[in-house]
Amino acid sequence: MKQLQKFYPHFLAILGFILISLIYFYPVLQGKKIFQSDIVQYTGMAKEQNDFRAEYHTEPYWTNSAFGGMPTYQMGANYPHDYIGKLDDALRFLPRPADYVFLYFLGFYALLLVFRIDPLKAFFGALAFGFSTYLIVILGVGHNAKAHAIAYMPLVVAGFILVFRKRYLHGGILTMLAVALEINANHFQMTYYLLFLLLVLGIYLTYKLIQENDLKSLPKIAGTFVVALILAIGVNASSLLATKEYTDFSMRGKSELSFNADGSKNNTTASMSHDYITEYSYGIAESLNLIAPRLFGGSNTENVGKDSKLYEFIINQGGSDEDAKQFAESAPTYWGNQPIVAAPAYIGAIVFFLCILALYHDKRKIKYAFLAGALLSLLLSWGKNLSGLTNFFIEYVPLYDKFRAVSSIQVILELCVPVLAIMGLQSFFKETENQKKSLLYTAATSIGIIALLFLAKGMFSFTTQNDGYYVQAYGKEMGTAFVEALKADRASLYKADLLRSGFFMLVAFGTLWFYLKGKLAQTTAIIIVGIFMVGDLFFVDKNYVSNTPHQFRSAREVDQPFEPTPADEEILKDKSIYRVYELQGRLQGRTSYFHKSVGGYSAVRPRRYDQLFDYIVDKKLADLGSNIDPKTLSLTKSIPILDALNIKYLLVEVKYGQSVPITNPFINGNAWFVSELKMVANADGEMKALDKIDTKNVAVLNEYEFGSWLKAKPHSFTKDSTASIKVNVYKPNHIEYTSNNANDGFAVFSETYYKDGWKATIDGKEASIFRVDYVLRGLAIPKGKHTIEFKFEPEVVKTGSTIALFSSIGMVLVIIGGVYFDQKKKKQD
Repeated sequence: MKQLQKFYPHFLAILGFILISLIYFYPVLQGKKIFQSDIVQYTGMAKEQNDFRAEYHTEPYWTNSAFGGMPTYQMGANYPHDYIGKLDDALRFLPRPADYVFLYFLGFYALLLVFRIDPLKAFFGALAFGFSTYLIVILGVGHNAKAHAIAYMPLVVAGFILVFRKRYLHGGILTMLAVALEINANHFQMTYYLLFLLLVLGIYLTYKLIQENDLKSLPKIAGTFVVALILAIGVNASSLLATKEYTDFSMRGKSELSFNADGSKNNTTASMSHDYITEYSYGIAESLNLIAPRLFGGSNTENVGKDSKLYEFIINQGGSDEDAKQFAESAPTYWGNQPIVAAPAYIGAIVFFLCILALYHDKRKIKYAFLAGALLSLLLSWGKNLSGLTNFFIEYVPLYDKFRAVSSIQVILELCVPVLAIMGLQSFFKETENQKKSLLYTAATSIGIIALLFLAKGMFSFTTQNDGYYVQAYGKEMGTAFVEALKADRASLYKADLLRSGFFMLVAFGTLWFYLKGKLAQTTAIIIVGIFMVGDLFFVDKNYVSNTPHQFRSAREVDQPFEPTPADEEILKDKSIYRVYELQGRLQGRTSYFHKSVGGYSAVRPRRYDQLFDYIVDKKLADLGSNIDPKTLSLTKSIPILDALNIKYLLVEVKYGQSVPITNPFINGNAWFVSELKMVANADGEMKALDKIDTKNVAVLNEYEFGSWLKAKPHSFTKDSTASIKVNVYKPNHIEYTSNNANDGFAVFSETYYKDGWKATIDGKEASIFRVDYVLRGLAIPKGKHTIEFKFEPEVVKTGSTIALFSSIGMVLVIIGGVYFDQKKKKQD
């Protein structure tokens, strides 16, 4: 009975998390689903994979519907023996996105319990973390993998701290499971950023052991982490090995080209350019959004209401009430330097207030480790605005150059500050010495910052470079007036949100002050502070992710987000095998939903394919209009690179939202024999040669990579006009051809070359696949009639799944053994 009473508060807390998660996203209880823009694009990309899975009840691990062909390793591929994934599914039992919010709450609650926070304070702390604006906004746009990884971060930190406290069994098991779940979330950028916090914590906790002259514990701690890490990595072996294999093939691998698309020299040694990595850099002053949400205008589309200057401006220009309302509901008030901002990264005014209280009042030195982690993440989030530090990390810190959008490293701050906040709340009630002094210092610091920002309003211009667009679009006089209205609304938001944050800080201060004066009981004070702390975040979040019909839609609309256009329907009448290029939007998933596209939506798209379009294809299409017969809507002359990629249809927008299919009658087809191999020395040579050759007769081949084969082979071939290669079977992971040629020949296949996993056979005998024309496959074929097969059978999946199986068994044995020895120890005690 005593044991039940011990767990009763935690049971209530978990029940509360479930109810709050469902209430916040209550449309899921009506069978509706959240409409997430990124997931819509993913749905388009994954359509072929999902259809194959449904028909054949197995995984293809390859798709031909995006970027000419790529592995599905980063598209939700299912791997054998993924038992940690099944545990994750069990934890995410609520409808999406309530499942992720529940995980936010649960993980952070567990972390606070490790700090011996009582259940009530931990409950409110978990809600404050989970409702941090950034964490909710990423659910609105569909960054599910990111949310997934963030949700498990607190659990990893909890296990890490327990092990350093010499709770080897409980800490080791928690670390093992938490790290396994963290990796399984499959957002390596977030996991990578977590390592920075663990490094800071590890340095502090090791230093503490050294101070205590307890070096003998370090081998045990290290051993516990090694076992936990080996098993956590092992159960995720399939996805980790597949990702490692694919990375160099993707945009995250280093370019082999020494020049850029504009002809300039490629000087970067990073995997991606510095500009691309730091495109989303948080402004230094903009970071004040953390404590007052709309200091820099909030988002790119902010609702400023009918009392706004923008609404007034539209009315004064003769606009209707409806016109003015539409402008006011989506006002471009954001005036920071980032390209797109869906919402400010607001952590909460009271959370900030309590964080300051912890720094003044809490006696535990670990607070400085969390403060250091928060400050490091803040500095790194500034990206190009603190270029010296950022460039150092890009050039010298391993793997840092693999990730873009450096502003997202602020998730570490968004974890650390709520931890400090609840530490501050706890210590205020627990440590009675200097309570009043600490509270007054906290009020002076936090509310003083708000007051200084209010007085400094005149230092800001409330303008952005993008404002010039409105002057250009609306004319100088009207455009200037429009911008002035925007500036006035931005200044109004600045003042309003400073006052708002100041009010919440005063509520926290007043509540704790009344507690000190004996006017409020401790529990009452905690509940008041907790409700206002969470309520503050709740109402800010609702400005950006709400339960409107626009955000939550029927299951059918979400599961089938695209409807075919007349142009799509026209193309789909053609039952042959070809590719489609949608010129007005290559980097989107809609085309892949209906066709085999040369575009798609992926942050890890194939690097060489992407370069081919940047360096050659898009330049060749710059003057497309002069190459179209308006009567037949077809190209009038060949564009060799399009022909080689088997792009039979170009989707060209003729007016907003309406496209027409332009036919390319010159395509080379699925495969063809060439008469010559043009040898080049490197990737530069491949790209430059491909810009000029006749792809129907000549194939470009890198002599440095494939020269050993060529020493005993001819570079030219007799091309018989009767020679043919026809497709018999065409599946994502299996393509069969029949070839017929009177002479030995060399064939090019209009399929993406990927050196790992694809195997070719000629009449059942394995044959070597060569990369030709920078991205395609080539095969030497002997004379006569032959059956040629390409099968995608990735060894990395077989190896990884075997490791995952044995690691899962090992993990279960460790847990069973741990429980057994724990029970045995309790009996002895």
